[in-house]
Amino acid sequence: MECVSCASCTTNGLAPAVRVLHEKFGIKRGLMTTCHAMTASQPTVDGTSKKDWRGGRAGPGNIIPSSTGAAKAVAKVIPDVKGKLTGMALRVPTIDVSVVDLTVELEKETTYEEICAEMKKRSEGDMKGYLGYTDEALVSTDFETCPISCTFDSKAGIMLDPTFVKVVCWYDNEWGYSCRVVDLIKHMAKEDAKA
Repeated sequence: MECVSCASCTTNGLAPAVRVLHEKFGIKRGLMTTCHAMTASQPTVDGTSKKDWRGGRAGPGNIIPSSTGAAKAVAKVIPDVKGKLTGMALRVPTIDVSVVDLTVELEKETTYEEICAEMKKRSEGDMKGYLGYTDEALVSTDFETCPISCTFDSKAGIMLDPTFVKVVCWYDNEWGYSCRVVDLIKHMAKEDAKA
């Protein structure tokens, strides 16, 4: 029996940016951090956690360092980056919408403007609906109910030198991810109908 997965909201929030950066400029290595909105697994007051000590702390009043498998999961769909990416999560006391902070060393020299142009082009082309682009000064609540998996924020990224860059991408970890689950269900219904 074969198994398919929609992975996680963070994997879906990370993968489009990784794909664009790797296909156009090549990724040597990278670190990602997601500032992730609270989820149902977090307690409202300090308690216990099966996963780790910090996971049992009250979600509404803390920024909680946590693990994420998103970077490893991205390597399942973009095999070229296997072993080149890792990451972590910071659970933050917001209700919805999360943000990926991806810092990478690129193989090819470029400028931040070229990266923005490529993200914009791809968001309007083959990745439309999955990759978005904004040059507005937006904040997390502006992305509530956004169906796009990953919205590149051109105003939030920074570049240290021609091969070292930080990009920032927003995603609605509830609604946006649910849209991908629906996409997967529709796809599997078509595939199952062929059998």
